[in-house]
Amino acid sequence: MEPLTQPIKTAFERGAAKGWQGFLWMSKIILPVSFATFLLDFSGWLDRMDGWLEPLMGAIHLPAMAALPLLAGLLTGIYGAIAAMAVLPFTVDQMTLMAVFLLIAHSLIQEGLVQRQSGCPAWMATAVRLVAAVLTVFVLGWVVGPETAQKSPGDPLASVRLMFWPAMRGWAAAMAWLSLKILFIITALMIFMEILKRYRLIDRVVRIIEPFLGLLGLDRQVGVLWMTAAVFGITYGGAVIVAETRERRLHPDQLKTLHVSIGINHAMVEDPSLFLPLGIHPFWLWIPRLVTAVVFTQAYRLWLWMKKRHQPIAVISMPLDSS
Repeated sequence: MEPLTQPIKTAFERGAAKGWQGFLWMSKIILPVSFATFLLDFSGWLDRMDGWLEPLMGAIHLPAMAALPLLAGLLTGIYGAIAAMAVLPFTVDQMTLMAVFLLIAHSLIQEGLVQRQSGCPAWMATAVRLVAAVLTVFVLGWVVGPETAQKSPGDPLASVRLMFWPAMRGWAAAMAWLSLKILFIITALMIFMEILKRYRLIDRVVRIIEPFLGLLGLDRQVGVLWMTAAVFGITYGGAVIVAETRERRLHPDQLKTLHVSIGINHAMVEDPSLFLPLGIHPFWLWIPRLVTAVVFTQAYRLWLWMKKRHQPIAVISMPLDSS
């Protein structure tokens, strides 16, 4: 009989191994992006962008230099965005708004293709996430404070702008500390996920949340798919989502409604945790995009209902009795 501690030990070993592999993979993105951002900021090139980026970023209560982390996140994902954010002199409030935006809209090309394979057009999935990110940050900006659009006064590289190597050492030290914190968080999450899988707790959680799926704007038939995306994300859970979609043969409207929800709110364990080392309050990392997902999903269901109501009813013509 397997000792009681053996499953925990196995989960710990597998989770630690996956955490290290994930950290190495993540470092291949973080370090180059972070170093490129450091060079752009050191050279003063980012300062020249302020004029034409300020109106665009200002509309969502962010300074012009926030465009670089946002663009990195939209194209490369959360890791690339964090790498850029860690180098530039943002305030905690500014990083909070950027984190909320990026948690909703990131890896749009890669995850859009996954969503297309599992029942939602890529253009629709991408458009929903971009609109949701912009509107959420626009509203949240008035809560956090409109002054977040102002450029941060404390540029840590300003005093050493003409001395490359001191600035380089500062960047290396900051990245080393950030990397250690991310390594710890990723490893802990991987171990936790292995324990969940080892004891098949995910299936139990799905059964528990099924009655609440209606509040999220979802049907019970998509409970497993929603849970997969909520825990593993669209990228990591993509294979499961695609396979389950094909096997269950769900209605297209059910699938599109699901993708509206998980496109905005997925990877609820890992992605928000990656921003914690930046000093962002956990409330802003979990609650706003969950609320946005519920609002957009319910709105989409209402639109489907209104669309069906206005569809013309087919009338079957019967031949008149000539007698």
